[in-house]
Amino acid sequence: MKAKFTQSFKIQAVEKALNRDRSMSLTLLADNLGVGYSTLQKWVRQSKSPEFEMHKETELRNTNSMSKEKRPQDWTQKEKLSMVINCATLSEEKISQLCREQGLYPHHVNQWREDLLSVNTQNDKVKSQGEMKMLRSENKALKRELRRKEKALAETAALLVLQKKVHEIWGNDEDNSQ
Repeated sequence: MKAKFTQSFKIQAVEKALNRDRSMSLTLLADNLGVGYSTLQKWVRQSKSPEFEMHKETELRNTNSMSKEKRPQDWTQKEKLSMVINCATLSEEKISQLCREQGLYPHHVNQWREDLLSVNTQNDKVKSQGEMKMLRSENKALKRELRRKEKALAETAALLVLQKKVHEIWGNDEDNSQ
C-alpha cells in the first residue's frame, strides 16, 4: 500500500530539507519524517518547478506564505542579532509563535545565538593569541638580557678572582713601592 501525503506535508518536508543544518543528511531527515529518501529527493527537485510554487501558494494562502518570506540563510547579521535579542526574554511558546510569524524555526534562532557567541569567543581568542605573542616576545627579550647580564657578571667575577691571584703571586703595588 502506497502512503499518501498531503500537499502541505510535502511543502513542509521540502522546506525542512532546504533549511536543514549541513550536519544533518537528507537520508536522516527522510527517516525522521517517515518518507523514503528518493521520495524526498523527488519533492525537492519538484519544488524548483513553477507548478510546485502554485500548489504551495494555494496551500498556504490563509497563512503567511513562505514564498513571500526570507529563508533563514537570507537574513543579514543585523536582522539575526535583532531576532536573537527579541527572543532572549521570551518563553519557548512565544519564541515558537514569533518564529512562525517570521517563517523560521526556533532552532534557527538558537543556531544564530550560538554563532554570535562563538564569534565573540573567537574574537577573544584572537585577542588572547595576540597578547600571548606579545608576552612571548617580551619574555624572549628579557631572557636574552638576563643571559647577557649573567655573562657580564661571570666575566667580572672571573676578573676579580684573577686580580686576587695576581696580587697573591706578585703582591700589591703598594707593597713594591715601600
